[in-house]
Amino acid sequence: MSPLTPDPSAKTILHICSREMLRPLRDQILRLSGYAVDSTLSTAEGLSMFWGKHYDLVLIDVEGENKIHDSELMCTEIKTANPEQMVAFVCNWRVAVLTDCPDEILRTEFDPQRFVEGVHTMLVTQ
Repeated sequence: MSPLTPDPSAKTILHICSREMLRPLRDQILRLSGYAVDSTLSTAEGLSMFWGKHYDLVLIDVEGENKIHDSELMCTEIKTANPEQMVAFVCNWRVAVLTDCPDEILRTEFDPQRFVEGVHTMLVTQ
């Protein structure tokens, strides 16, 4: 199987990240780590994608205090529709202390190894 062809048994991740420079980098890191990834820059499009497909994990990037409200609303809508859905916020420590919505919070100042380890830990314990 080529690196461009996802493994059909791979865990699926929906990655919502409004940072244009960071999203493709994280997507590639996750794909190289064996995950199937769909991603978008928009929370509205992310919700639409969520309704259309099963995901093992929904990762929502919360890039600042002003995005906490939108991210929490999205998390609440997802968890209301599917209480079993694993949701995680990706944010820095400062934002992490201001929110408590998802199942997990990956606190990273973008350390790729820590990022993948956090995702892996969530999906293994699921």
